[in-house]
Amino acid sequence: MKHINPNTLTWIAFLCAVFAGVNFWIGGFWGLLFAFVFIALNALFDALDGKIAKMTGKASKRGDFLDHVLDRYADIFIVGGIILSGIHNSVIALFALVGILMTSYLGTQAQAVGAGRDYGGIMGRADRLVILMLFTLIQLIASQTDFWRIGYGGYYLTYIDVSMVIIAIGGNITAIQRGVRAWRKIR
Repeated sequence: MKHINPNTLTWIAFLCAVFAGVNFWIGGFWGLLFAFVFIALNALFDALDGKIAKMTGKASKRGDFLDHVLDRYADIFIVGGIILSGIHNSVIALFALVGILMTSYLGTQAQAVGAGRDYGGIMGRADRLVILMLFTLIQLIASQTDFWRIGYGGYYLTYIDVSMVIIAIGGNITAIQRGVRAWRKIR
């Protein structure tokens, strides 16, 4: 384990996210299946990089910086693939992306102004990935039936759209929570 470079795992996690986004964009059964697999791999390598860095004494500010930067790009690639797919609701996905980016931004901005790094709130990155994996799996199964979308009165959402609604709401609430906590700490 001491020979594993945590930054290599960070890059692997990022590449998995890129492949997930590309597969969302491709769509269809195989695209969804591979998107699911690559999101799971992204989550796994993202969880391992920091743990291995700490366990091997290789934790560094550079590694933390790289991890945060590539995580944001990973989020953009994954949601960007959903937006570009043409199947899912891009407006909802855009609001989800805003929530994702603002959650992370407010966490680091709090640190920048001296209020400390804030990872709190109702929805962090791991939560978002689990939600997206779950709904991608549901979408994958439903895509083989007549129930690949849900709706009423002429307005329909795919199951991935539903995940984007949850992430949009949860992400923006988390951003507000972090902003309020930071505001109370700074003078």
